[in-house]
Amino acid sequence: MAVFALDGRLFRTATATGRTVELPTAGPAFDPRPDATGRRVAYVADDALYVTDADGEGDGDGARPGPGRRLSPDDGARWGVAEFAAAEELGRHRGHWWRPDGGAVLAARVDESALPPRHFADPAHPEQAPEQFAYPQAGGPNADVRLLVLGLDGTRVELRWDTGAFPYLCAAEWAGPDELLLTVADRLQQNVLLLSADPATGATTELSRTTDEFWVDDLPGTPARLADGRLLTVLDTPEARGLALDGKPLDTTGLQIRRVVGRLRGRLLCETGEGDPFDQHVHLIDPDGGAPERLSEGPGLHSALAAGDTLLLTSAGPDGVRREARTPHGTVTLTDLAAALPYRVEPLLARVTERGLPSAVVYPRGHLPGRRLPVLLDVYGGPGFQAVANEPRRWQLKQWWADQGFAVVTVDNGGTPFVSPAFTRTVFRRFSQVALDDQVAALRALGAAHPDLDLGRVGVRGWSYGGYFAALAVLRRPDVFHAACAGAPPTDFRLYDTAYTERYLDLPQQNPEGYAADCLLDDAASLARPLLLIHGLADDNVHPSNTLLLSQALTRAGRPHSLLALPGITHMTPGGVQEQLAQAELAFLRASLG
Repeated sequence: MAVFALDGRLFRTATATGRTVELPTAGPAFDPRPDATGRRVAYVADDALYVTDADGEGDGDGARPGPGRRLSPDDGARWGVAEFAAAEELGRHRGHWWRPDGGAVLAARVDESALPPRHFADPAHPEQAPEQFAYPQAGGPNADVRLLVLGLDGTRVELRWDTGAFPYLCAAEWAGPDELLLTVADRLQQNVLLLSADPATGATTELSRTTDEFWVDDLPGTPARLADGRLLTVLDTPEARGLALDGKPLDTTGLQIRRVVGRLRGRLLCETGEGDPFDQHVHLIDPDGGAPERLSEGPGLHSALAAGDTLLLTSAGPDGVRREARTPHGTVTLTDLAAALPYRVEPLLARVTERGLPSAVVYPRGHLPGRRLPVLLDVYGGPGFQAVANEPRRWQLKQWWADQGFAVVTVDNGGTPFVSPAFTRTVFRRFSQVALDDQVAALRALGAAHPDLDLGRVGVRGWSYGGYFAALAVLRRPDVFHAACAGAPPTDFRLYDTAYTERYLDLPQQNPEGYAADCLLDDAASLARPLLLIHGLADDNVHPSNTLLLSQALTRAGRPHSLLALPGITHMTPGGVQEQLAQAELAFLRASLG
């Protein structure tokens, strides 16, 4: 069976027949999870953890009909959910896990009482009180996260580790009915531990420790313990991301390991970079020292899933997305029911400057060489996201922008992933300078290689970190950038969250100079180019105060600018808002660049 929540309602579907029924709940349901037996469903409602049987008649013993039994105590904490830092920055999106036999649930207890409150007010309804939520601001307290084993028989066992020294819970799973595996990290994420926990007593034992003088960059699938007991960890050199078993390097020569997907036929199934970072491949890595075997072919972004002896290989390239299931009995190509992509885009990919920055240029369809075009730098530039990749979906909007009359340029500057660990760590303790220097150098190199790029008319647009860079560009380099659209920019990283910001910049108390250098508010008086600021007024990731403070500073400095506020819109711009914003940005850039 499969269970899912839709607009707060809980449904169960029998996958063999497609029959779907709605299950009663105690409130709007979030993150439902069936146990392995299919008899019960755990779900969260109003920050409490409930268990109901799969027929909606209670906890499975017939004692409680209806929405089921509340498993978590009413103690003012949030239960069964991932806290902000985990869900937004650490890659952990869940907060409860069934024991394999379905007799207990491992649950996260999240106490946010020490966090400073932030507020949203709806300017369209001034009669309504503001909404309040807890936010872990850089340099301030984090949520207190604990793990408890909640038995269906009413027992509770708390897992014990040094939460003061290792406050971040990065991952948790049942290794079996009698063991749990936890991954925890210290506040600056320079030390990551893999712990074994006894669910009967709560005692934990350290299995492995990964350390780094900068930060331990997340490699999904590590640390982990293999079936034979060996411990799998990431092994970084300045040039490459590799793997080690019990501290011994595995043969990953020529590869950048991006993710350990799982196990397939006794080997490690990994998503990898090989050569230029534009493509992603799938390799099998032999834990016993054999040479890697590549399973994917051709350019594109190849990804994988595995269960038993079956491999699901997804290949996204210029011609679209195809999926095939490889089994011991043969290969089956799966039918793709998605609508065709609107554009077939072949970005001109290149490594530029002496730093080998990944770059791409997209021209309008039907462009005639010799026609000079204004340049649109469509940028992200922050840690954790690779923009320049052979993946067709991420080029669709860029092709639309190109067809409006721009040469669209995208560059991955230092700090972005998948080039090398040394490349990623160039932003340690300072964001702005590396990003700005790299993007300017790449623009000049591309202008020399592409004579149709008019570097006298350069606009820049971006969202989130990309919005930060767009504002940074026109404030500090108006000689290069002539107009900017800055969406949801974190203008002062002292206002951003703990787990992301402190990983790269350290605590504000320890690196005040770095935070001050990356703050845009003091640059307001230098604005000499058109700047459009855009922000959703319900953005609980980058709070709208970031944009409003910059607008306030610009106004006080007498610097004209444009501000587009979006009531009720979050950081993710749902419901067609992105398309509406593109039209607004297009009008602004055409007026600004000519």
